[in-house]
Amino acid sequence: MFIGAKTKFDYSQDWRQKSRRFLPFLLGIIFTLVVSSQSFSVVPQSTEILWDTYSIPHIYSNSHQSAFKAFGWAQMQSHGNLLLRLYGQARGRAAEYWGEKYLESDKWVLTMGVPKRANSWYQAQSSQFRSNIDAFADGINTYAKEHPDLIDDQVKVVLPVRPQDVLSHLQRVLLYTFVVDPGRVADINDTKSAPGSNGWAIAPKRSADGKAMLLANPHTPWGNVFLWYEAQITAPGIDAYGATLVGIPVLAIAFNDNLGWTHTVNTHDGWDAYELKLQKDGYLFDNKVLPFETTTSLLKVKQKNGSFKEQILTVKNSIHGPVISEKDGKAVALRVVGQDSSGILKQWWDMATAKNLNAFQTAVQRLQLPMFTIIYADRKGHIMHLFNGLVPVRKEGDFKYWQGMIPGDTSKTLWTKFHPDQDLPKVIDPPSGWLQNANDAPWTTTFPTAIKADNYPAYIAPRGPMDFRAQRSARMLAEDESISFEEMISYKHSTRMELADRILDDLIPAARKYGNELAKRAADVLAKWDRQANADSRGAVLFTAWADKLDFDTAFSQPWSESQPRTTPDGLANPKAAVELLETVATEVEKNYGSLDVNWGKIFRLRAGKIDLPANGAEGYLGTFQVVNFAPAEGRFQAVGGDSFVAAVEFSQPVRAMALTSYGNATQPGSSHISDQLQLFAEKKLRPVWRTRKEIKAHLEATKVF
Repeated sequence: MFIGAKTKFDYSQDWRQKSRRFLPFLLGIIFTLVVSSQSFSVVPQSTEILWDTYSIPHIYSNSHQSAFKAFGWAQMQSHGNLLLRLYGQARGRAAEYWGEKYLESDKWVLTMGVPKRANSWYQAQSSQFRSNIDAFADGINTYAKEHPDLIDDQVKVVLPVRPQDVLSHLQRVLLYTFVVDPGRVADINDTKSAPGSNGWAIAPKRSADGKAMLLANPHTPWGNVFLWYEAQITAPGIDAYGATLVGIPVLAIAFNDNLGWTHTVNTHDGWDAYELKLQKDGYLFDNKVLPFETTTSLLKVKQKNGSFKEQILTVKNSIHGPVISEKDGKAVALRVVGQDSSGILKQWWDMATAKNLNAFQTAVQRLQLPMFTIIYADRKGHIMHLFNGLVPVRKEGDFKYWQGMIPGDTSKTLWTKFHPDQDLPKVIDPPSGWLQNANDAPWTTTFPTAIKADNYPAYIAPRGPMDFRAQRSARMLAEDESISFEEMISYKHSTRMELADRILDDLIPAARKYGNELAKRAADVLAKWDRQANADSRGAVLFTAWADKLDFDTAFSQPWSESQPRTTPDGLANPKAAVELLETVATEVEKNYGSLDVNWGKIFRLRAGKIDLPANGAEGYLGTFQVVNFAPAEGRFQAVGGDSFVAAVEFSQPVRAMALTSYGNATQPGSSHISDQLQLFAEKKLRPVWRTRKEIKAHLEATKVF
């Protein structure tokens, strides 16, 4: 077309005038050709996975569908056995595959209707996004066909994976693990807690380099359904880096060149247990007897000899939801948000492709994610806290009321609608210049208070207390007017115990006044202690043993106060009782470990295979920002959860980022990357994030081309 236009151009008439009109058109075509040629050099003609030396897959593809297939392949190479086992459980057939120990899991999944709902969710996808889910499943199956020798024989029974399995797993993770799980249902008096997290967003006004920064720091158990997988996905319209839980086909926490976000578990009530009054073959509701809808499933349970036992699972469904228990003329039915959230994956995907705050908010406003705080930052300098989730519109009651057993015989307590996005607690660009969430209510995200509880229904979130980890989080941000990228990383690794700072000024003099000789020696140890849980900290073991037996509801003379959220609770209500407890604990510590001032890292360990390292970090209730959860192991304590995926991001040009996946980015037997990042964790370090092809090629371990 260009050549034809040129040959018809009349050179003989007023060349200068016509050339002035033609030149911009010519330059535009040249510019388009140059830009296009540059784009073609970036977008690969095929799909490839570049594996760096930490086994992070960097996926480059010329189509979304191919990128999803590659992501399925990558997850199989890194976590194939785990992924297939999780999908088997999400089908509700794990007992059939692997035996009796999975029977309760199957009953939970089937009672909640997970596999059936996965079919309807699959049909609800757009044709384009459905093909992406298909491709992810295809990547899983293709890997399994090409590498059967690398997959445990026990889990091959799950193959081939169907796209509906992906959606069943998504439901099991988000709705029936994070929103609610069987343990919390069994104990209605539980605080409805779930795995926690830290999240920070720092605006340019509080950043040493004048750039917004983001800290992502989820705390989850180190295994099973909670395991994080780090990756980069580059395809038309997307170049995002972050992490997702194994088996999920999109990034759940991520950043790109323009923006990023993290999630924390929020103080969100997305489930309720209703007590039904049974009458005849039904239940009483608004003075009428309604019938149950009953479904049955055949459960197969594999025996040790390879045979199967069969049993029938009968599920009664009420207007509230499925019945989970029945006794003494009463039944308990469970109602959970998110039944219609078929667009969760697409929303996460669109959040990762967003280029600015408006586009990001457009994706978030769909409210497909059933819960999770969103902490956001971007290159323009905006920061945001959103108390995200499906919050039922309730006619009565405060947050505490909805934590208990709810009367199910009246429509007054039955919620059917959810608050829209504009009703949810949110702040953008607060005057303080910083936002934090450590699983505390949205009212304490920053100071001066930017989200006021009085402006929202009393059932949306509790009015307190702000726990010690959240107080520590806010303290570090509030006390530093100019935070550098390096300082943010240092703060992220802080093991200082806010509880110790709050209470030792009372406990130490009380021990010296009321205590026996052992208590006084314990007081001397605590006085010398650095109040941290570093590997070489002396006194942390003693203090933690004391705090672990302390009754936080009665221990303090000044309880937590909404008017003093960051300095209460404080003081010992009963100093003599506190000293007596210290004497008891000191006796145990000296007997078990030989010394009152034993190093923290000698007792608290990071173990995996042949790796055995001194740990740093402690349980979050002590007020440490660096969270590690421990379990007893051979007379010591072994890390089993806490800090998992960590990303520190500065939205400079180019973006600066450091990250760590504490336990490594692979679990598949034979991988050299199982726990290969644990040494960095022990040293309180992050590793550089490689995002450009040049950086990745400089640290390349392997390549897979499709």
